[in-house]
Amino acid sequence: MDNLSDTLKKLKITAVDRTEDSLEGCLDCLLQALAQNNMETSEKIQGSGILQLFAGLLIPQSSCTAKVANIIAEVAKNEFMRTPCVDAGLISPLVQLLNSKDQEVLLQTGRALGNICYDSHSLQAQLINMGVIPTLVKLLGIHCQNAALTEMCLVAFGNLAELESSKEQFASTNIAEELVKLFKKQIEHDKREMIFEVLAPLAENDAIKLQLVEAGLVECLLEIVQQKVESDKEDDVAELKTASDLMVLLLLGDESMQKLFEGGKGNVFQRVLSWIPSNNHQLQLAGALAIANFARNDGNCIHMVDNGIVEKLMDLLDRHVEDGNVTVQHAALSALRNLAIPVVNKAKMLSAGVTEAVLKFLRSEMPPVQFKLLGTLRMLIDAQAEAAEQLGKNVKLVERLVEWCEAKDHAGVMGESNRLLSALIRHSKSKDVIKTIVQSGGIKHLVTMATSEHVIMQNEALVALAVIAALELGTAEKDLESAKLVEILHRLLQDERSAPEIKYNSMVLICALMGSESLHKEVQDLSFLDVVSKLRSHENKSVAQQASLTEQRLTVES
Repeated sequence: MDNLSDTLKKLKITAVDRTEDSLEGCLDCLLQALAQNNMETSEKIQGSGILQLFAGLLIPQSSCTAKVANIIAEVAKNEFMRTPCVDAGLISPLVQLLNSKDQEVLLQTGRALGNICYDSHSLQAQLINMGVIPTLVKLLGIHCQNAALTEMCLVAFGNLAELESSKEQFASTNIAEELVKLFKKQIEHDKREMIFEVLAPLAENDAIKLQLVEAGLVECLLEIVQQKVESDKEDDVAELKTASDLMVLLLLGDESMQKLFEGGKGNVFQRVLSWIPSNNHQLQLAGALAIANFARNDGNCIHMVDNGIVEKLMDLLDRHVEDGNVTVQHAALSALRNLAIPVVNKAKMLSAGVTEAVLKFLRSEMPPVQFKLLGTLRMLIDAQAEAAEQLGKNVKLVERLVEWCEAKDHAGVMGESNRLLSALIRHSKSKDVIKTIVQSGGIKHLVTMATSEHVIMQNEALVALAVIAALELGTAEKDLESAKLVEILHRLLQDERSAPEIKYNSMVLICALMGSESLHKEVQDLSFLDVVSKLRSHENKSVAQQASLTEQRLTVES
């Protein structure tokens, strides 16, 4: 280590004189010392103040440049050396060197920048602002035969792609084309995996999704799936998962999804369909998720339902009822829920037996499955009176809903259960359904739902409660009282933050409650007239009109 001190002293002199031969000897000594004991040598380098001189040595035409960059790359492996490298002003000259034609200089420069900026989002953002992304993409295109340089570019892309600010810059280059070209040439699993690690974060950007689709990535992914589907080797299973997951991610972009759907005639869509009946859980999952993504607009949903997708998904669910794969259940239910959104699909799916297929999962204890099950049923019964009545009289279902309305740990399940309870009443307008819900203890949950922070849920609750008051007030009276409905309505009408439709429906409900002696008395005791008469001058015409009607009703009944 003594001769290291001599080397550092000598280096200080030669760095200023720029005598290339002796400079090169010093740099070789440093590299040797770093190879023997990186940490200790790095500390000595930092103590010597030599880092400040390195910025001046990073010049394109010098024969020593690659070695200087290599030394910086080596010392920057140590976390404590990264800030000193930045303070020594090394980033800017290193970025300039990315325009070099010398492959060794490029490789060492890339390593140096990568190590200095490792794990630092602020430094990586600085590199992005300095324009390294287009430069690196160009390098990948020019030097795709150089394995080490290619790997350096991929590692850099992988790090930079984590930053949101990089996506726009990537989207304005031909990165998609370069990566797909590179991907097609790779045979080794490890190399492909490196490219996958760059593709996944990039494919979160919609513009890049479309570019990747246009560059032919999907065909590569389908080929991998076909090659690996029968294999149970660990690497192959992992690659099958990565390829099919990435395929699903590409379908999350509206344009890329529509391009691959091709009116339901596309080769990609047909291949994805064939995954659903396969015996491979990963492919079943990816197939169902892909269908859920294709089912993001009415046209696609209608086409798929008319072409038998529902039966395929029901068969898949059937295979997963007993001790089934939860992720597959969740994905298949997601697809059915989306398919049930267009009005014309509801009756077709009901007559295909979707409700029966979905109800088999009522026993599930998995919140994600419960959530999708509830959403699917709610979509199916929208404006379907007969189906709503049939489900609303199903005591097992209603009791489960009431139980889930108390699932405090799972807000999504709780919200969806409340919404389905309300939907059963609103769409069936059936006395039998109301009686079933009263007997199962569901009324208190609808009253609580009227105080939800979501206007849409408040509204659905108030409308359902108005239907109850109109059809079965006597049956529900006691539950409405003990849930303090009248007090809640008073609060909603007083609260200036209540949306106009909430005020309107609260007044409609007040009028409907007058048919009950005990509730009527509560209304009188709470001086509703004062609150309602103030609303006659409300800026919303419907609210003002309803306030006049309610005021008349309250005056007559008082």
